[in-house]
Order: sequence, then structure tokens, then C-alpha cells
Amino acid sequence: MLGLLTALGPLAIDMYLPALPQIATDLHTDIGATQRTMAVFFLGMGAGQLIYGPLSDRIGRRAPLLGGIAVYVIASAGCAMATSIEMLTAMRLLQALGGCVGVVVPRAVVRDRYEPQDSMRIFSLLMLVMGISPILAPLLGGLILLGGGWRSIFWLLAGMGAVLGVITAFLLKESRPEAAATLARADNPLRSYRILLGERRVMGFVLAGAVSGAATSVYVTASPALVIGTYGVSPQAFGWVFGLNGIGLIGASQINARLAKRYPPGFVLKIANRASLAICLVMLLNAVTGFGGMWGVMVPLFFVVASLGFNQPNALAGGMAHDPLRAGSVSALMGAFHFGIGAINTTLVSIATWSAPISMGAAMSATLLIAVAIFAATRPDRPNRSG
Repeated sequence: MLGLLTALGPLAIDMYLPALPQIATDLHTDIGATQRTMAVFFLGMGAGQLIYGPLSDRIGRRAPLLGGIAVYVIASAGCAMATSIEMLTAMRLLQALGGCVGVVVPRAVVRDRYEPQDSMRIFSLLMLVMGISPILAPLLGGLILLGGGWRSIFWLLAGMGAVLGVITAFLLKESRPEAAATLARADNPLRSYRILLGERRVMGFVLAGAVSGAATSVYVTASPALVIGTYGVSPQAFGWVFGLNGIGLIGASQINARLAKRYPPGFVLKIANRASLAICLVMLLNAVTGFGGMWGVMVPLFFVVASLGFNQPNALAGGMAHDPLRAGSVSALMGAFHFGIGAINTTLVSIATWSAPISMGAAMSATLLIAVAIFAATRPDRPNRSG
């Protein structure tokens, strides 16, 4: 159930990707404008988590989760009825503000129930469930386009959200520990965030994980223009290409679950981010030179996307281990930075004048370089000097 809740937001991203060209035509706009509906979605995913995180620490996990799902369902229906790109953009923002609750609260529930080393393994299992969405969602979206058009995609998302809301209402028990509730009541959200922002080890994990994770936001936004526009793949076949990268994500997350038994989160995160940067630079070089054509870009891209299976679980486990009583706020900070930076990156990609392969490769490489630099500067895998 937690895995499905975590996939709520990604489903709203992945399922409508094949429809971006059709949406642009139907709403009389260009592909750049439809890509910016993705940037707005990322912005909402980041901003909303800053609210849900401390709220779930203060009043519990269930109420914010059910409220967010209700917003998600209403906004999904609004997207389906949009008559202009402006209305669709506004509804996508509202949809993200609801859907982001499925990212922040399940992470806090895991930390409520499991110790740090075990939570790293459980986060990897959540990635397994969430990794199914980039495999099935674009395929399903492409098939829906053949029969019902892009509006049917959003009606389906509304229905899925409603069903998941009912399941959650009946099956999810409150997990917030009393110690977290006591701290939250005595500690207003702004003060809580200020304390976390001053904790080197927490913020090292949060920023290194969020910034490298934001590279995937660029991939998700730019992939339709890259695969369908540049390489001429059909919207239906695009789902298979996108899904293959999802298989890489699943495989990496399961390898990570095994590594969790032997290595600490900081070590795995450091190696994964450095490897991702090296591979992404190869992809950018191939895009600039044209070496290997489509395969010169798509093969390295597969490995960069797969690296998220190592990135997110370790960053979350490492950050929450140092302040478990603020698990909701730690999760919210990571999500806010992840999607906030992703929104900036995707906006830049949507207005870039370079070719799609170069724009995507440059944005992803720059983001991963910053993530590696942050980890090197903060060294969250090392204890504080005082102890």
C-alpha cells in the first residue's frame, strides 16, 4: 500500500508523457508550453511536501494523507476537463499539491516502524513498487491515446486515486510515535526546518540525494521530445523505451536492498552519485559529437536513470537516521529540494535552443556535478567533530 501511495505522483507524470504532443495540438499551443505543465507539477510536488511533512509530525500520518489524496482526485478531474493550457497548468499544480502527500508521508511511516539499516532496505522495496510506474504508465497512456484521447488519462488517474484513498482509509493505521508528536507540538514548523537546515549530516544527505534525484526530472520532461521528436519513435513505442529504463531502476533498487546489509547509506550514495556523473558526461559528449546516434545517448541514459535505485533509498535512510523524530520534516525537505530544483531544470530545458539530446545531457550533467560537490563538501558519512 505504501508503495502504491509513493507511486501516486509519478503515475501522474509518466502516464501523460506520450500525450504531450497531442495536448499541444488539442489546446492550440506548442510542445514547450506542455512541458512547462510538467515544471509546474514538479514545483507543486516540492512546495506541498514542506506543508505535509511537519503536519504529519504534528497531527499524525493518516489525516494529511487522506486529505492530500482527496485534492489529487479533484485536480485530476479538473485536468480532464481543461479547455486551455492555462487551466491545465493550474490543475496540474493542484494535482501535484495533492499527490505529493504520497511521497512524504509513506517515507515517514517507514521510519516510524523500522530502524535505520532496515529502513534503507524498505525504501528499496518501495522503489521496486514505484519503479513499476515508469514501465506500465507510459504504455497504458499510449494505449489510452489510441482509444479515448488524453483526457481519459486524467479520468483514469482520478479513479485510481479514489480507490487508493478508500484502501488507505481502511488499512493504514496511525504510526507516528508519541515522542514525535510531543516534539512537533513544542516545535513550530519553521523552527523545525531551521534546526534541520543547520544539521550538517542531515542536510548533506538531503541535498546530495535531492539534487541528484532532480536529474531524473529533466529526463522525464525531456524524454518525449527526445524519443518521439528527435528520434521519431511512436507514442506507443515510447512507452516501451521509457519502461526499459524503469526496469533498470527496479534492478538497481533490489541490488541496493542487498547492499544495505553490508554497507552504510553514505558510502553507497557517494559511489552511486560519482558513477552517475561519469556516465552522464559520456552521454553529453556523445550528444554533442553525434557519436553512436540514438544509442550513444539512450544507452548511457539507461544507467543514469537506474542509479536512482541507489540514490533515493540511501539518502533518505541516511538523513532520517540522524533525526528520526523529525522524519516527516526530513522527508519533506528532501522532496522539496528534489522537485524544486527539478522544476527549475525542466523550465530551462523547455526554453533551451539546443537540440533535445544536448539540452537534456547538459542539464543532467550539471545537476549531478552539483550533487557530487555537495556530498564532498558536507561529508555526511563522517560523524561530527564533537562526536
